Amino acid sequence: MADKPILRGADSRLEQESTLRERLSFLGRLFWRDRTGVIGLVIFISVVFAAVFADSLTKYQPLDQDLNASKMPPVWEEGGSPDHPLGTDNLGRDMLSRLIYGARVSLGVSFFGALIAAVIGVFLGATAAYVGGRLDDLIMAPVNLVLSLPYLLFVVFVASVLGKSLLNVILIFGITNSPIFARVTRGEVLRIRESAYVESAVSAGARWWRVLLIHIMPNLVGPLVTLISFQISAMIFYEAGLGFIGLSVPPTIPSWGNMLSEGRKYIASYPWLTTWPGLAIVYTSLGMNLLGDWLRDISDPRVRRARR
Repeated sequence: MADKPILRGADSRLEQESTLRERLSFLGRLFWRDRTGVIGLVIFISVVFAAVFADSLTKYQPLDQDLNASKMPPVWEEGGSPDHPLGTDNLGRDMLSRLIYGARVSLGVSFFGALIAAVIGVFLGATAAYVGGRLDDLIMAPVNLVLSLPYLLFVVFVASVLGKSLLNVILIFGITNSPIFARVTRGEVLRIRESAYVESAVSAGARWWRVLLIHIMPNLVGPLVTLISFQISAMIFYEAGLGFIGLSVPPTIPSWGNMLSEGRKYIASYPWLTTWPGLAIVYTSLGMNLLGDWLRDISDPRVRRARR
């Protein structure tokens, strides 16, 4: 009789290890079947790697100027140099160096902007849905108002008022995108709140904050992770758009949007000045969209059952 608890404990550990192995094996099979997810992950890792190790990947600083090497073409064209494989801009700054360092701005703005938007939006949406009543109306009224505005015009107006700054751009994207997260969170919480296990927890006398944090919020991870990945992709384009019209970071900070803005004056004669930052934006956004599709698939139980 004394051995039974030990055996039950051992059986429980073996069952947990078996379940973990099955889940990891399933995720591996799902990732292998969905090759686009692999491509998205590779693209995302490559951009993050370039941003983190920018100092080691290029021998030039993004602001180093050499007017003698101004508007130098890429290395495979006549007049190109191996020292500047992607050419130089109108001030003789190395294009490869500016692209790599520009990844820091795009990823930093998009990641922290999406994080701030998620924190604010999830708090507002979850509170409005679970408490309900007048508080729900009070929270969702400004959310609906912001969502009804033309987003790009609204962002341009706020950016023109606050001025050019990396911190301002992050806060602008974080605050103006939080209504999207609030709307999605509110809808999911309203749906989950009617589930049997939530009603059982409420009947058992669980406090509202415990029900919200333990029984409801974990079920929001899948939709929120997917939404964050797509918002990161969108914010890369938004930052580039603000930089193109001169409302993003100051010119002393290399960003893909600033590079597009500076190169548009020479687009007919020196097309690489706009081609490389444009391709960098498309490359990074494509990777995030592919990765977001894969995250959406693995977070949807119906897709997981269909692919087993």
